[in-house]
Amino acid sequence: MKIQKEIIEFEKDKSFKLFSPSLKNCFFWHYHPEIELVYVEASKGIRHVGKDISSFVDSDLLLIGSNVPHLNFDYGIQTECKQLVLQMRENFLHDLILSIPEFETIKKLLEKSHLGLSFSGKTKQTVVEKLHSIKDKNTFESLIGLMEILQILAHSTEVKELNSEDTRIKWFLNDKIRMGTIYSYIHENYDKKPNVNEIAQTVSLSTPAFCRYFKKQTNMTFTDFVNNYRINQAQIFLLKDYSVTEVCFHVGFESLSYFNKLFKHHTGKTPSEFKKKHLSNIVESI
Repeated sequence: MKIQKEIIEFEKDKSFKLFSPSLKNCFFWHYHPEIELVYVEASKGIRHVGKDISSFVDSDLLLIGSNVPHLNFDYGIQTECKQLVLQMRENFLHDLILSIPEFETIKKLLEKSHLGLSFSGKTKQTVVEKLHSIKDKNTFESLIGLMEILQILAHSTEVKELNSEDTRIKWFLNDKIRMGTIYSYIHENYDKKPNVNEIAQTVSLSTPAFCRYFKKQTNMTFTDFVNNYRINQAQIFLLKDYSVTEVCFHVGFESLSYFNKLFKHHTGKTPSEFKKKHLSNIVESI
């Protein structure tokens, strides 16, 4: 579960690549020096960018800066999933953007991308349309299209910063290796009873020290994080048409009423409401 450095290869004489990867069943926690723009379309998924671990519904558009650790966004998705990933060469910012005054706003956007930026609304819709349109264009036209996309993102107000501090790999590599062990433990035990004393011992910390460390890394207590993970997994199982009761016990809750209450707190809907809405959307799209 250690974080991996992804080696990205580009075609000769191309500054970026645009493709549609599929790693649904692979937990690929990685980083790379290339700045990345990701669009993922699915009924429900999890995003893990830097320290931020949150969920998205329907779709997400993210700009991820150089050397920011992130999980593949199709991980664990059991329904139909579409992805577009655009990766820019490591020297893209330095060679093309920095030297041109007219690109000042784009420069600021790319410099801020180390926080992980999620775009919504009209911005997301317009950018996704342009991503599809540049797929089949020649090299020069596609580059111009990319600059237009970056300009749109740079001027957008429909943006959320996922992290409040620098989470690039050089800043917290050792901590993230330890977090990989913790994340693996939670993933393997969320449906049972994850034991804070057991995982603290695994990463060679006392329980109080582990709790302080975990809260600093995730801005959540261990219990809150596990429950958040359970709710994310519950949404995936609901979309596979399990009953609410089945899902409740399948993800490790012992009380149906508590599961319903916590689910609504996290998603704004009861499990039944969530299932009805999103399963009907899936049926309508078929």
